Amino acid sequence: MSVTIYDIAKQAGVGVGTVSRVLNNHPNVSVKTRERVLKVAHDLNYQPHAFAQGLARNKTNTIAAIIPFFTNYFFLEVLQGIQDKILTLGYDIMLYGLNENDPEQFESHLLRSTQKGRADGVMLFSLRLPDDFAEKYKHVNHPIVLVDCFHQDFDSITVDNKAGAYAATKHLISLGHERIGMINANPISPPAQHRFEGYKAALIENGLPFDEKLYKSSKIMKYDGFSREAGYVSMIAMLDLPMDERPTAIFVSSDVQAMGALSAMRDHNLKAPDDIAIVGYDDIELAQHIGLTTIGQPMYEMGVLSVGRMLDRLTNRNGSVTHTSFTPKLIIRETCGYRKTEAVSVTNHQV
Repeated sequence: MSVTIYDIAKQAGVGVGTVSRVLNNHPNVSVKTRERVLKVAHDLNYQPHAFAQGLARNKTNTIAAIIPFFTNYFFLEVLQGIQDKILTLGYDIMLYGLNENDPEQFESHLLRSTQKGRADGVMLFSLRLPDDFAEKYKHVNHPIVLVDCFHQDFDSITVDNKAGAYAATKHLISLGHERIGMINANPISPPAQHRFEGYKAALIENGLPFDEKLYKSSKIMKYDGFSREAGYVSMIAMLDLPMDERPTAIFVSSDVQAMGALSAMRDHNLKAPDDIAIVGYDDIELAQHIGLTTIGQPMYEMGVLSVGRMLDRLTNRNGSVTHTSFTPKLIIRETCGYRKTEAVSVTNHQV
């Protein structure tokens, strides 16, 4: 059984309030009494509870993170960066998982995590922050950092999804493809929206028409459609097109979906890039092992940077809001038909 301040008070012959004042370094205690209490605490090997100490200091050394999908590869790699960074700083992380598309649960988690004594700050991941929420919480004076999402009133760390999708599509165009399809996630997701914009812009700016038959978006709600199942179903729909109408190349809005798409091709005795060239998005660890050409975004670095940004905000609550945008880079492997491997090169800029 752990030692409590009641045990110290009893053995030192003082009140519990006196023990509390000594442990919190309050000046209104005599030197003799302070020394006696500290000696008893040492002899009993007293270990103060970190959370209780935090409450006394109005600081918990805990950061809350509200994340849509714990099992999504993107978030797993971002969380690894957060965990590695946060451990070096003596902080803990409190995770809140959301059911998809449940605004009431989102606000409930946000309200709980911003209550006094819960966490020193909150990080929101890939979640659109409605203007009414933003207006309410920007006056709470509780640090909020957005990761993979943006609002002008809060610090944010994002990736230029439109630019990444544009680069993927432009690469396929440069290889001579003219019927280029896209397998997208659920269009309710902001990253899915931005990646579609980049795909369509690349086609139009390079003299190719946007053909709705070659565009498949997922209606699957799980993981906002960023799933292997969604990729498989969308590829089957592509393969149901007449042979002369099928795309010769496809940009897929995530690596996990691309794996589902490749599986559907195998089930139809087709291969990438021989029958259809494939480019994914994310560069998760598995992408390298299957030779997937993809758009790399710095997931681990985003996690590390988000912790640094939160600590900056905790020490300077009235500082200017900062936004960091990463530019994703094309990583060429086998599935697009151009056999060259390029290292990921990531740059970022402050606005």
